[in-house]
Amino acid sequence: MGWVARFAVASLLTLTTIGAAQAEEALKAKIGVLRLSSSAPVFIAQDKGYFREAGLDVELKFFDAAQPIAVATTSGDVDFGITAFTAGLYNLAGKGTLKVIGGMSREKPGYPLIGYFASNNAYAAGLKTPKDLAGKRVAVTQVGSSFHYSLGLLADKYGFKLADVKIVPLQSLSNAAAALKGETVDAALLPVSTARKLMDEGGAKFLGWVGDETPWQLGAVFASPKTLTNKALVTKLLGALAKADREYHDVILAAMKDGVAPINDKTKPLLEIIAKYTNLPVEQVVGNCAYIDPDGKLDVKNVDNQIKWLQEQGFADKGFDANAIIAKDFVRVD
Repeated sequence: MGWVARFAVASLLTLTTIGAAQAEEALKAKIGVLRLSSSAPVFIAQDKGYFREAGLDVELKFFDAAQPIAVATTSGDVDFGITAFTAGLYNLAGKGTLKVIGGMSREKPGYPLIGYFASNNAYAAGLKTPKDLAGKRVAVTQVGSSFHYSLGLLADKYGFKLADVKIVPLQSLSNAAAALKGETVDAALLPVSTARKLMDEGGAKFLGWVGDETPWQLGAVFASPKTLTNKALVTKLLGALAKADREYHDVILAAMKDGVAPINDKTKPLLEIIAKYTNLPVEQVVGNCAYIDPDGKLDVKNVDNQIKWLQEQGFADKGFDANAIIAKDFVRVD
């Protein structure tokens, strides 16, 4: 074998060894998430390779409700959870088994995400707007969920008692949608991605958007204290998400008009990624783009308000506030 051939083989072996070493160095991480546009940056970071570029080997694990993600993060079934705040999540965090490390989706005027929907019969009987929900049977996923909190904010806004609303916890979005269509509840809080098919089939009536009625910090990134001991892992994950947050904001959110994102050469690649992970056509994704801070900041003041409200309602344990559940080394505060 000549020196040229020997050099080529040696170079190939060197590159192979380096590649193998780099692959071994990739930090593995499981992320618990919902198939909703409120997690768009997660899907973008995964699909465009931002996690991989950061030295991470990420597996997405999908759930059908927010609370199970918090439980899975605590148990170690997933390393990170990215979903809406719930009373259960706060209780786990209050006990020290979870820490919030970043912000994600927000309810914000002009960005359709979670809506109030009425059954056809209830709508015909006079349930026309969100403020008419007093005295009605309203489906949510779980007691103390983000949907429940949204109802509490609505009650405060319009001066009716939350106790006058018959909360019907049905454990999943699909169950809530089925109950609405089947007329076993008067109304439900649903993400537009779940409700759109229902409305297209004539199974429900739209009443209004939570973001237009009562803006608040809906979602966050969180992890267990055990995961947080691996600072390299956390830093790499947040860095990849920050890159995706900014791209999502600058490309899609900045182009939105009247709650709808245009489909053009710039937005289409990202819209197609969101469609892929949410199992929706691009034409539906465009009206379902949740607001996310471009820097991944967390509205800590609102998080504190959520905790206090849940504690007052008896859904969350007392004795802790927002400062107690936030990993200050990682959170960017709004």
